[in-house]
Amino acid sequence: MKLSFIDIAVFILYIIAIISVGLWKSRTKKGEDKDSTEYFLAGKSLPWWIIGASVIASNISAEQFIGMSGSGYAIGLGIATYEWIGAVGLLVIAKFFLPIYLKKGIFTMPQFLEMRFDKRVRTILAVFWILVYIFVNLTSVLYLGALALNSILGIRMFYGIFGLAIISGTYTIYGGLKAVAWTDVFQVFFLILGGLFSTWLALESVGAGDGVIAGLTTLINKAPDKFDMILDPSHEFYQYLPGIGVLIGGLWVANLNYFGCNQYIIQRALAAKSIKEAQLGMAFAGYLKILMPAIVVLPGIAAFVLEANISKPDEAYPWLLNTFVTTGLKGLSFAALIAAVVSSLSSMTNSAATIFTMDIYQKFINKNASEIKKVKTGRIMSSVALLLAVIVAPSLSTLDQAFQFIQDFTGLISPGIVAVFILGLFWKKATANGAFWATIVTIPISFVLEKYIFPGMPFIDRMGLTFLILCAVIIIISLFENKGNHPKAVNIKKSMFYTGPVFNVASLGICIILALIYTLFW
Repeated sequence: MKLSFIDIAVFILYIIAIISVGLWKSRTKKGEDKDSTEYFLAGKSLPWWIIGASVIASNISAEQFIGMSGSGYAIGLGIATYEWIGAVGLLVIAKFFLPIYLKKGIFTMPQFLEMRFDKRVRTILAVFWILVYIFVNLTSVLYLGALALNSILGIRMFYGIFGLAIISGTYTIYGGLKAVAWTDVFQVFFLILGGLFSTWLALESVGAGDGVIAGLTTLINKAPDKFDMILDPSHEFYQYLPGIGVLIGGLWVANLNYFGCNQYIIQRALAAKSIKEAQLGMAFAGYLKILMPAIVVLPGIAAFVLEANISKPDEAYPWLLNTFVTTGLKGLSFAALIAAVVSSLSSMTNSAATIFTMDIYQKFINKNASEIKKVKTGRIMSSVALLLAVIVAPSLSTLDQAFQFIQDFTGLISPGIVAVFILGLFWKKATANGAFWATIVTIPISFVLEKYIFPGMPFIDRMGLTFLILCAVIIIISLFENKGNHPKAVNIKKSMFYTGPVFNVASLGICIILALIYTLFW
């Protein structure tokens, strides 16, 4: 794709704008320094609209634009289940998880695990999450973002990786979560505007100039199989979306892990002004999740109907940009793609730094660290995390599908994390040893099920089965150790889960919209 002078100008202005917003919002008064709450939790000052926008900006990256468009091309609308079930998952987290997290006043997910269990569980998962954020999440987002730059503009892979890291790190390292959250609002605007614009042009083309509605109707008529939400066992991609299992099975494990136990998502809610603002922010994110398939899935189906001249599904989105987005407007669509990449990088970098500083550095290296020292450590760790990711990211080019690499790895670890958190939150008899051993055997059990016992089982179903096995591990060990309640059990009261009328109406709206979608495209 060739960018005109105007396209390049739009893109450069976008880069300047996000860096300026990040640095401007992270500034401090003369003579004042940031403390750890300000740097890692934005001073607990975020309103609902920033929280919702930041959650989605952190969530959507190159793997959605490139990977989900490719899945839309190959599979169809069914892949949107990841987004739509995620919208409901956000509501569950908002109502049942956030009240407990915010009452505890935590900075990190590992910190909660020590409050509920013990130091062992906190430490093992803190180290684990830091490694995952750096060597799986950051590296894969950098690689996929650079891959998009390479396929669209022909930019060499290393230069793309290095450039994305520099853009993200410029404001993230200095400004912390406030800079990340405020730039996320700016980037979500570009992400949605540019993404919808690309979809609009694709549907216009499918409709032969008769409008978007005509294009969508033509899309459904010409490719009805691409609009099946629940795949039949005979479907060639049933392994990826195993029928009704995507609604009631293991996909819930993935969603609860991602939105309820994942530091770089939940950190936005921990930084809220209040529980009300946090919950409304998650509901707002739920509506944006419903919208996302129009941006990242429909273009792939349109490319299929338009008989795109591509060699593999993941080339669908770049092909659309190159074919239908006109000169002068490509910069906007390109900025949307880069916005998705940079916002995710910033969130992951900040969260890795938060966990290292609060769960490793302060806990084991410098227990009496001053606020200034903790912020400095966070900045150093942010720099180190990005540097390591830049070094490792090019090695992912040896993988056939980086997106599938992310999904497969997530499928190995999600069940144990969700089992530990759910039983820790809502079962008073869960013990530290039960949680500890569940974390230890998570990957071995997942691996044995995948390779030896049920090698043909869809990975979504395997996640669900592994989750049940690990829940049993925690329950058996806990009951064997102690018949009574654990002394660190969460004291749950019904009043904790009260939600206001605005959140309730917003939640009902999401459920009604999804019920209509699944009724139409079952």
